[in-house]
Amino acid sequence: MREAVPWLEDSLFGSTLLDAPLVAGPLPTAITATGAVGAVYLLARRRVRWWTRAVPIGLLVGVSVAGLAAVVVAVFRPFPDPLPVRILLWIGVAAAGCSLAWANMRAGRRRQVLAVLALLAVLATSGVKANAFYGYRPTLAAALGVPAANEIDLRSLSRTEQLVVAPVGLPTAATWHRPPHMPATGKIAEAEIPGRTSGFTARSAWIYLPPAYLSSSRPRLPVLVLIPGQPGGPEDWLLGGRLAEVADRFAAAHDGLAPVVIVPDVTGSSIGNPMCLDSPLGRAETYLATDVPEWAAANLQVDPERRAIGGFSFGGTCALQLAVRRPDVYPTFLDISGQAEPTLGDHAQTVQTAFGGDEAAFRRVNPLDELRGATFPRSAGVFAVGRDDPDFRPQAEEMTGAARAAGMGASLHEVPGGHSWSTASETLGLALPWISARTGLLDPALNPPPA
Repeated sequence: MREAVPWLEDSLFGSTLLDAPLVAGPLPTAITATGAVGAVYLLARRRVRWWTRAVPIGLLVGVSVAGLAAVVVAVFRPFPDPLPVRILLWIGVAAAGCSLAWANMRAGRRRQVLAVLALLAVLATSGVKANAFYGYRPTLAAALGVPAANEIDLRSLSRTEQLVVAPVGLPTAATWHRPPHMPATGKIAEAEIPGRTSGFTARSAWIYLPPAYLSSSRPRLPVLVLIPGQPGGPEDWLLGGRLAEVADRFAAAHDGLAPVVIVPDVTGSSIGNPMCLDSPLGRAETYLATDVPEWAAANLQVDPERRAIGGFSFGGTCALQLAVRRPDVYPTFLDISGQAEPTLGDHAQTVQTAFGGDEAAFRRVNPLDELRGATFPRSAGVFAVGRDDPDFRPQAEEMTGAARAAGMGASLHEVPGGHSWSTASETLGLALPWISARTGLLDPALNPPPA
């Protein structure tokens, strides 16, 4: 469990400050302005020697560190995607600021203190700008890891409440009515999902339970499995993806109905990458296809036969993989900004590391190759991508075409933005009605895929 920050939470000011947006708005603007002042202070010296030595060295340090970061990511592949130029720029700014602050340490005590404060402002600005690019932590509370007010202990909930089951052929919403005293919003809970069959060692998962699940009589709700990006972890869907907020908004419009959402860990660590496959890197596919559904059936009062899977970036690729390889488990999928194939960052490295150099073995589990060799008439999916995402849009177009050719009901949806969590969050909200219709909550005729 995350630790609270009581001195921030105990006041109206603290609550307001914690909820302040970090991607855009007054707080990031103020931080940026302060960072600009700090940068000017670090640069501002009258001596000629300063401008001919300290400043050029600072710029060289910035360029070198940014270049080194790009090389490390390109060579060692801690995650599949290269660092964007904008992120490299802010890495360089932070490194240059450190160099200039160090050069200021030779001055008097007063300037040393001010140089440290100026450096902190520059570093904060760099962090805010990088965060804004990815939409990784949308609020100050998310950045500080402050526990959410809607978090509960899963063990406190009964697993044997009276079930309300819709007649065969009707969606749940056709017969469900909001019961008295049902909570207005859902809850989130942390849970351990062991890899009993797969042997996969996963970090804690996060669960979203809609208001209808928390009532004294429960509808038989479907399960949506959401996969985060890489690097990262399950909490990213709660923080960057605003899962509870998006799902609560949907539930409020449907008498508290929404899928139960499970966000499992399928990488084992923040930079791990077993590619959602069963390979020497880990049996992530079996974990998702067997262990997670079995845990849900045993620990949650849900419909064990109605499931969907979705994800963002690495998670989008993973969702498509499971939909193609295990359509019996996940006939419905949401691929947000996914890649055309599972990767460790380079095709040759992927084949060598995970398949011992066996190209044929890779192709047997690669979604694009599998789509070309089989049909999936009962499967359907939504591919989504940011309008300003030139790297992932062509891949989404290619995979949409391949899915359609394989008999899937596939659509491609474009949302404003780039390769960021804000794109993922908006897409989830747009896709939830369709996912809910595919999994028996809503009328399919009234809830087509987003167009």
